[in-house]
Amino acid sequence: MAFGGGTFETTNKVLPGVYINFTSQKRTMGILGERGVVCMLLEWGWGPEGMQTVESGTFQSEAKNLLGYSAQADELEVLREVFCGAEKILLYRPEGGQKATATFGSLTAQAKYGGVRGNDITIAILTNAEEEEKFDVVTYVETEEVDRQTITDASEVTSNDWVTFSGSGAVEETAGKPLSGGTNAEVTGTSYESFLAEAEKENFQVLLYDGDEEDTKRLFAAFTKRMREEEGVKFVCVMKEYAGESEGIIQLGSGLEGCAWVAGKTAGAAVNESLTNALYDGERTLSNVKMTKSAAEKAIGEGKFLFYQDGEDVRVLRDINSFTEYTTQKNSDFSSNRVVRVMDGLANDVTELFSKYYLGKENNNADGRNLFKAEIVAYCDTLMQMGAIENFLAEDIVVEKGTEKQDVIISMRIQPVDSMEKIYMQVEIA
Repeated sequence: MAFGGGTFETTNKVLPGVYINFTSQKRTMGILGERGVVCMLLEWGWGPEGMQTVESGTFQSEAKNLLGYSAQADELEVLREVFCGAEKILLYRPEGGQKATATFGSLTAQAKYGGVRGNDITIAILTNAEEEEKFDVVTYVETEEVDRQTITDASEVTSNDWVTFSGSGAVEETAGKPLSGGTNAEVTGTSYESFLAEAEKENFQVLLYDGDEEDTKRLFAAFTKRMREEEGVKFVCVMKEYAGESEGIIQLGSGLEGCAWVAGKTAGAAVNESLTNALYDGERTLSNVKMTKSAAEKAIGEGKFLFYQDGEDVRVLRDINSFTEYTTQKNSDFSSNRVVRVMDGLANDVTELFSKYYLGKENNNADGRNLFKAEIVAYCDTLMQMGAIENFLAEDIVVEKGTEKQDVIISMRIQPVDSMEKIYMQVEIA
């Protein structure tokens, strides 16, 4: 990806890249990029520090190896909520935390990672059933045996996926002794700053903060604004009750606990898909889903993403973001998450196309510019075939040479399609 990107006031940018302004029309290779990726920080009790990737397709089978818990464990419930819609999670584990340990004579066992999960590890040292002069060193996680090795001296014990061993000499037989002292890292403002620094290096559609700290919400909002407007990296941030006044921030209404589900569904939604009226299929019991019409109208007017009770089901009321300050440059279309997905997809995909195939490779002459225009036309044709935009013509894109020899100026018009939400019907009875 090129370093340059974002919006522009005048054509005076220094870095190579793609600078795109979206505005509303005043009223009186085209390949779509990958979707389905959520980036988040999670405090849990096992695993390497820093960023790792968890895939939806392997989550059930690999969760214990990757994260230390089974996929159905309470500790990983938030990930199951995200995977209701997401294909991939970029999961950050903060630094810090203590490793659980225990000693058995001259043998010391220490959990491979810091965190409370290490306290669920038990080591048994048993006389070998066939050779009495030898011992079996058995590692259990809760009640499951995960490793067994036969030794005569502590120096012969090798580390496994759960425990590192050290020492030499005689071992102390025990029917089972748990490791202790494991603690999780304390999550602070510094933890979130480190997380966002790593997130800046990744590609994703949704940034998730599922907490309640106002300072952290402001930190995530500022990061989202900077990445969208200055770096040209388009993603949205999902948080609880944060009036961001931005198409880049989805704020859940008061008391709702569905941030993780919304993040996953938003990341996985195609550019021609709306979450309006989508069925909540997560595990949580969502509160505050029964409301009066006036309360719902007020919350929607404040840019809040809401759920509502529909018989025995819970559904999304409207797929909107926190942007409410409409102008002639940015009208109410920008409050629709479906429309924003089209705009963000276009920005990210055109930037990727330019960076991979044109930056520093094609001549800035008529032939080179026409070739690039043809790529964007093909991309928009794909969007139109999908029903993501409508009424598109190749003439809606103009690609010209800029002031400097290396500059390219692109002007284009697109008309995103939104989903049906409101019907106004007048019936005349004869």
